[in-house]
Amino acid sequence: MNHRGEFRATLASVVCHSFWGLSFLASRTGLNSAHVFVLLSHRFLLSFLVMLLFPRQLGELRRLGRRDWLLLLALGLAQPVVYFFGEQYGILHATTGFSGVMIAMIPVVTTLAAAPLLRERPTAGQLIFSLLSVGGVIGIGLMSRGSGTLDALGVLFLLVAVLAGSAYSLLARGISGRVSPFARTWAMTGAGALVFTLLALIRCRGSLSAYFAPLAAAPYLRSVLFLSLGCSVLSFFLSNYALTRLPLARETVFANLTTAVSFFAGVLVLREPFSPLSLVFIALILLGIWGVQKTARPNR
Repeated sequence: MNHRGEFRATLASVVCHSFWGLSFLASRTGLNSAHVFVLLSHRFLLSFLVMLLFPRQLGELRRLGRRDWLLLLALGLAQPVVYFFGEQYGILHATTGFSGVMIAMIPVVTTLAAAPLLRERPTAGQLIFSLLSVGGVIGIGLMSRGSGTLDALGVLFLLVAVLAGSAYSLLARGISGRVSPFARTWAMTGAGALVFTLLALIRCRGSLSAYFAPLAAAPYLRSVLFLSLGCSVLSFFLSNYALTRLPLARETVFANLTTAVSFFAGVLVLREPFSPLSLVFIALILLGIWGVQKTARPNR
């Protein structure tokens, strides 16, 4: 891959994880008006409908074989379905600090698993810098360790989220040569729309008025639009695009950028506490991401 292709893939990953960092603000606003399943349903249903506006790209789906469809099904179940289950319920049963530490393990688990499964071996430098970046995330997480409680159920759910997040990256990278980023994004939004809409309707006891009621609130509607268009359609596509062109060690480390963006968004928008020590941890995150890119093996 040429340098221009690397730059585009890197930029795609930066934009994607920046949007995901801002998604916490939008989700917090949305959850003030609706249950989590209703919010996720509106988010992914709208995302899926937007994906249907691209008929030429949808034509790619007709060329997929049975094995491709099975892999897409597994991809959609891993992310967003299983991942969001694990993350949302894990956060409910764990401290915010521990949750952040666990989610930060996704890039490390993915990078280590890529060696035997995809024959993508990270360099020693990449492993060191990846752990450095994770250390920054852990530091940010420990600074907020006072909120929430931790129990075994929380650990289990967060472990599920880590495994699902890693499975998504491995699957997306593994099938990148045969299934386009659009098709993968379509499958992910479709799986989220189907599963979370069913759960939302169960939550609303089949009442369509209760299901659509939150959309009448302007702040909620803005949150759904941002989560659907920015954090699902655009970000999932950019993530799949980056995973097609970058080795997993280089792409997944950008997940730690989500923590940095989320932290600054909380400080600037929600006036959350700020400590100079936070800048040290943010610097570790950014240094780790930079180091993983710089210590990669040369392109062949």
